[in-house]
Amino acid sequence: MIRTIIVDDEEHAIESLEILLKKYCPDIQVVATSGNILDSIKKINLHKPQLVFLDVSMPSGSGFDLLDALVEINFQFIFITAFEKYAIDALRRNALDYLIKPVDFTELRNAVEKVRSEER
Repeated sequence: MIRTIIVDDEEHAIESLEILLKKYCPDIQVVATSGNILDSIKKINLHKPQLVFLDVSMPSGSGFDLLDALVEINFQFIFITAFEKYAIDALRRNALDYLIKPVDFTELRNAVEKVRSEER
């Protein structure tokens, strides 16, 4: 199982992603969800995920702010956002993938396969 945290300020986006993961990526175990940066940092430090799905734009700060606030990034991360304009920044931060909302299940499966490949 791949321990995973979902960071998004929209509850329906979290729920939709959890449904897609359960249906198409059964080896993903969502250990926590969070809607803001400070809570996300606490949960990442507590749960030590292998993967984080990360929204770019949230009222409490950006997904980039979250990455900057962490002392160490020892997990893979995939951005999931409605904004295409941050894709280059995400890839420069070594994001494993960048998915546009609403998330296509095929793209999600392909992104998760990259995580599996990195684990091998």
